[in-house]
Amino acid sequence: MNRVALVLVVGSVLLSSLAQIALKAGMRARAATVGDTVPPAFAMLAGAFGHPLVWLGLLLYAASAVVWLLVLARLDVSLAYPFVALGFIVTSALGWLVFGEQLGAQRIAGTLIIAVGVVVLARS
Repeated sequence: MNRVALVLVVGSVLLSSLAQIALKAGMRARAATVGDTVPPAFAMLAGAFGHPLVWLGLLLYAASAVVWLLVLARLDVSLAYPFVALGFIVTSALGWLVFGEQLGAQRIAGTLIIAVGVVVLARS
């Protein structure tokens, strides 16, 4: 894998992970303001379309998809797609850093297994 392809893959993964964090932050903030006054499905929709961080998350996902198209133009999908699993690692770490989410031993072990798999694929 050449350097440009690697930068594009990592960029796409990072954009996707940041999208998850923005969406979570937007939904947390919106859920606090919507409360229990409406049915849960409507509250979720109100949150999805009523908070700027949710829109930021959607925009980041769109940017990630555009970068991913550039990746697919340069790499075999069988090599590129497993790198999407890096998003599990990045998103878990960001969830811990930003939201204080718990990372127990099983989550850490699973994440390390994913990381080892990506390294094995990258070396092929």
